[in-house]
Amino acid sequence: MARIRLKGSERKPLSGSRATGPADPSEQLQVSVLVRRSSEQSFKDRVGRLSGGDRSFAHLTRDEFARHFSAAPADIAAVKTFAAAHGLTVAQEHAGRRTVVLSGTVAQFEAAFGIKLQCYEHQSGSYRGREGAIELPAELDGIVLAVVGLDNRPQARPHFRVRPGRAPSLAQPAAFSPIQLAQLYGFPAATGQDQCIGIIELGGGFKPADLQTYFNGLGVAAPAVIAVPVDGGANAPTGDANGPDGEVMLDIEVIGAVAPRAKIVVYFAPNTDAGFLDAVTTAIHDTTHKPSVISISWGSAESTWTQQSLTAMDDAFQAAATLGITICCASGDSGSSDGVNDGADHVDFPASSPFALGCGGTSLTASNTAIKSEVVWNNGAEGGAGGGGVSSFFPVQTWQSGVKVTDAAGKATPLSKRGVPDVSGDADPNTGYDVRIDGTDAVIGGTSAVAPLWSGLLALINQLAGKPVGYIHPQLYRNPQALRDITQGNNGDFSASKGWDACTGLGSPNGQKLAGVFTAGSGGSAS
Repeated sequence: MARIRLKGSERKPLSGSRATGPADPSEQLQVSVLVRRSSEQSFKDRVGRLSGGDRSFAHLTRDEFARHFSAAPADIAAVKTFAAAHGLTVAQEHAGRRTVVLSGTVAQFEAAFGIKLQCYEHQSGSYRGREGAIELPAELDGIVLAVVGLDNRPQARPHFRVRPGRAPSLAQPAAFSPIQLAQLYGFPAATGQDQCIGIIELGGGFKPADLQTYFNGLGVAAPAVIAVPVDGGANAPTGDANGPDGEVMLDIEVIGAVAPRAKIVVYFAPNTDAGFLDAVTTAIHDTTHKPSVISISWGSAESTWTQQSLTAMDDAFQAAATLGITICCASGDSGSSDGVNDGADHVDFPASSPFALGCGGTSLTASNTAIKSEVVWNNGAEGGAGGGGVSSFFPVQTWQSGVKVTDAAGKATPLSKRGVPDVSGDADPNTGYDVRIDGTDAVIGGTSAVAPLWSGLLALINQLAGKPVGYIHPQLYRNPQALRDITQGNNGDFSASKGWDACTGLGSPNGQKLAGVFTAGSGGSAS
């Protein structure tokens, strides 16, 4: 049987990993297979119009999307025939998500995809991995676009930083409730009524009692929070405030404070490339809860992803754009290196997708009810800094045409590829967010807080507009006056500058002005 290599599927072990032997051939696992959509050119045409700023046509409903852009039945059937030939079973299929989830043993998957799965030890823990490319039978060439889940290494990390405690004799710097930050940023008077915000989580969980205590302290009603399991994920608090619970609680508490009447749906999935992608596509195509904004505070450097995963996630975000869903992503907490120790600059994904609103970090101080100063968040290598820079994978979009990136020496050059972030907000743990995690009050910062802050703001704007604003990048870049331009500071190799920069994007929100931009005319409905 003729076989081909799946483009972009090449993997290599994590740097510093040590192979300890072959994976158990009888180990059961599930793998997600992504297939092409039935009308690719029509889809690209629609996305291209959106990217160009055309808002003259309505967003698709989820039912309309499924009719026009699902996987073709014949393509799903071809994957199922291939699976049956190798003793694999179909655990799940979803035409709208273009995903077939296969179940089987390590040995069966090795034979099916022409790979060898190994066990590896790494300082972050043990994982199952592979080297090289995935192979497919020639008849699936062009039909299958990605195969994820064979490798179960942790794909992403949460982008939050807990402010360390200080000796009682030392004064603590200021911290803010999300409500105070919303007031400082001039968020419009709305509640998020009739809106739904999705949150992607790759571990940890929340305790309803903690949420009740926190929101009682703010003087607002606790939001409706629904947990949706994906690929075996679940709302599973660890009890460790410094672990993933910190991310989960931060996201819910920021959104719930800013948009108290919005419904919050948390999609819990395993922290793998398959889990991450499946959580995102599940949220986007959720016909029950129908989120119009999705907040993602997990990510990792582009260099840690396979090309097939970068493309598949970006493709999912393009689908979200056609549905009128805004995707807000944290840009990372490790400055211009994004935590990669190779001396080069890196940006965080999925924030680097052109169809994600990349959310960077600032350090903010206030006097009474007014912002006193706001600069790039950079507390040094140990204290964190807002992520940002230039993608090594995604091209410059029309709305960033003519934009320049300024390096630490003050030299400005035209963007060669997609620039990150797009927007920013308070992320410095020293000027961070008052939250409650696992029964403990804490102050947290990081760009993890900025993604839910912007998500809450967009839910308010959606409410005022009477419809979701969706893919907002072209309008943002045409209306930079609707943001607070940050012109001081650096995140390592990039400096703030007038207009867009690779530290804070176009700037932090001016809520009332932003609402004016999008309530003056926005297209479509997501349902």
